[in-house]
Amino acid sequence: MNERIEGFAELLAGGGSFILTGAGISTGSGIPDYRGPDGRHRDDRPMTIDRFLASDDDQRAYWARSHIGWERFRHAAPNAAHRAVTELQRAGLTAGVVTQNVDGLHVAAGATDVIEIHGRLDEVVCLDCGELTGRDVLAQRLEEHNPGFRDEVSADETAVRPDGDILLHAHDVARFVFVGCATCGGRLKPGVVMFGEQVPRDRYAGHADSSTRRARSSCSAHR
Repeated sequence: MNERIEGFAELLAGGGSFILTGAGISTGSGIPDYRGPDGRHRDDRPMTIDRFLASDDDQRAYWARSHIGWERFRHAAPNAAHRAVTELQRAGLTAGVVTQNVDGLHVAAGATDVIEIHGRLDEVVCLDCGELTGRDVLAQRLEEHNPGFRDEVSADETAVRPDGDILLHAHDVARFVFVGCATCGGRLKPGVVMFGEQVPRDRYAGHADSSTRRARSSCSAHR
């Protein structure tokens, strides 16, 4: 173990390195990953973009389940791993942080200029007019249209999925009222890259350019 730590320290000492994180770093915060300890996919597969776009029923199902799961997801706090990444960044040992996660925990831990390649679950985008709003705003609207729903459904909120989704009974989903964009009435989608969806080209290109500049700057500072 000491040799591994020494090797890691030697790697970072040169500067210009990026830290890439995935779902595993957030399991200590109570957010599960998509694979179990044996590396196999869990049975509770996430919503795909094709299903979401093709069916009002699937959109209702997603927002009903996510409305319940979001309450637990939003209270997740950074763990020691997130804080360690922040300390490495503050010490000038990394050029940046790239994460596949949508939980915002690197930012919550104090990291700056984090590249959240798959977006953030605390944002909601209208697929028709493009307006971006906060997830808490939508949560309040959904609560107003579904009074008592959160207290009446039978769901295990400890079983929240990595994307904030949670399993609900079909009859609970069927009675859930989901809403459209407050501005244009259009379809709402979580501000994340869903399974089967491509990372927006402009986001990827912008992050790539920014990452290259920071890496070069970091390398120059350590010469």
